[in-house]
Amino acid sequence: MDLFNLAFYAVVCGLLGLAAPWLGRISIRLLVGMLVGIVAAGALPTLKAVLGF
Repeated sequence: MDLFNLAFYAVVCGLLGLAAPWLGRISIRLLVGMLVGIVAAGALPTLKAVLGF
């Protein structure tokens, strides 16, 4: 994993960690976490291309 990928996922996970206490039950947090992971994994190649990495 290169540094860009590591930094991107660190930011995504950090923001999700900040939001987790307000999401409520564990099932909701799990669902939101999975959806955020899918969106982040799908957005990373586009973001890298746009930024020229």
